[in-house]
Amino acid sequence: MDISLKLTLHQKCIEIIDNQLNGIEQSIQEAQDAANNETKSSAGDKHEIGRAMAQLETEKLTSQLTSSLKLKETLSRINPKIINQQIGLGSFIKTNHGLFYLSIGLGKIIINQTEIIVISPISPLGKIFINKKEKESFSFHNTNYLIEKII
Repeated sequence: MDISLKLTLHQKCIEIIDNQLNGIEQSIQEAQDAANNETKSSAGDKHEIGRAMAQLETEKLTSQLTSSLKLKETLSRINPKIINQQIGLGSFIKTNHGLFYLSIGLGKIIINQTEIIVISPISPLGKIFINKKEKESFSFHNTNYLIEKII
């Protein structure tokens, strides 16, 4: 566990969010195209139902887009080169139960055969990590964690 792994991990998180954003934007375009085609090819009640369904899909996708943009903004606030003495947003943490990256909630990511759990600081475990220091311990869901290293 070193700073280069943290930098690679941070970049991987950005890539994942960028891929999500691209997929959502493409889906929004497809939903809008479908709605436009519905206008051209249908009439009456069927037309109205088709447009309403496309509108609902677009609204759902727009909400997902907004959420993903917020995640990207959170990642952009993190300077992965900074190493703090206590855990905060952007900390890479080694515990006796694995590696954690406190940034956004992405779950498990594997880099160079190393499993890292990417969690949000507002998640239940993330909240407990905040402001902890190396060699501190805590219990979460009947599991005792020891913070071995912070990068």
